[in-house]
Amino acid sequence: MNVQTSVTDRSESVEKVLASIHARASEFQKLRHIPQDVVDQFKTLGVYRAFVPTRFGGDAKSPAEFCRLIEDIAAADASAGWVASFGVSSSYLATLPPETYAEIFGKNPDTVFAGAMFPPQAAKTVPGGYEVRGQWQWGSGVMGADIVGAGIKVEGNNTKLPLIAVMPKSEIEVVDTWNTVGLSATGSHDIKVNGVIVAPEMTFIRGAAPKMDDRIFRYPAMALAAQVLAVVALGAARANLAYIHQTATRDSVTGAPKPGARPYLQTEYAKARGVYLGARHLFYDTLEEAWDALEHGEAVSRDTHIRLRMVASKAARDGAEAARMAFALGGSNAIEVGHPLVRNMLDSASVAQHAFLSEGTWTGAGAAFFDEPTMPGYP
Repeated sequence: MNVQTSVTDRSESVEKVLASIHARASEFQKLRHIPQDVVDQFKTLGVYRAFVPTRFGGDAKSPAEFCRLIEDIAAADASAGWVASFGVSSSYLATLPPETYAEIFGKNPDTVFAGAMFPPQAAKTVPGGYEVRGQWQWGSGVMGADIVGAGIKVEGNNTKLPLIAVMPKSEIEVVDTWNTVGLSATGSHDIKVNGVIVAPEMTFIRGAAPKMDDRIFRYPAMALAAQVLAVVALGAARANLAYIHQTATRDSVTGAPKPGARPYLQTEYAKARGVYLGARHLFYDTLEEAWDALEHGEAVSRDTHIRLRMVASKAARDGAEAARMAFALGGSNAIEVGHPLVRNMLDSASVAQHAFLSEGTWTGAGAAFFDEPTMPGYP
């Protein structure tokens, strides 16, 4: 299958990386994580330096530019796209003290961060900082991380947002717990910490205001965190639509009309593609509108902020639906274990299950539009 990219000016080397990721999808499923050599390839694509300011050696990309790259990777393999999406971490790590941020990304703008943040666990205040102990779920991408964050609670920190302690990966244990039917190659294992002392300057409040004023750090952080995940569903949907289009234009071995000549398939394919394109265009249009607004203002409008969260929920839900509709056109072969149509359907459905994108986020958007109380992450 030819993996088409969402940006037309991809270099030959980028196309080669994407084709390699696509070809190795079955390998990733068996490993249940994305191997280190692929994480290294993400670095060559600029995944982890995308949001790092240029003064630290980064590329200072816009959210839409980054999401288009993640969509391309997800179209090759959704689990790979999910792991790559955590290149967003350099944006919310901007809530670290600026000196700490400079120390981390100034030395290596391709630093890979993974976090397992909930539920925050009690940490004792000791000489030198906080003594961190416990085990946390959902450590997506931890297998290829350089530094790892864990959610902690400390006496005197009264914020409703979690405090995150950042440690070298070498100081934590990865507990093999990840066995799922969707996004099964993300390596989202538990992390375990046994008495690591973390200095206060290596902690940050997840969702707090950044300590730097670059345009990317003025972009709503929780909206961005939702968007980079949601776009994985769009990539999986695109891959399923491409699969159906490619196979439906082949001559039938039985002499029957090509699948693409059958009216029911034409109708349902058009509907699925319409669902995908509608969500995708609204998604990128809204991201670019917000980015343009931040060129001339300190913050986006309240309405724009709400819509930034809502279009992420829509991209996840509609991406999952388009992938399901394409799967339904795949015939009996599509139910085989490991078939790309069923894998992409399950992966995209799993994206839409994420707490940042699930059904409750629609309620959050609606409540915000009516100035009613809502969940964190909405204005």
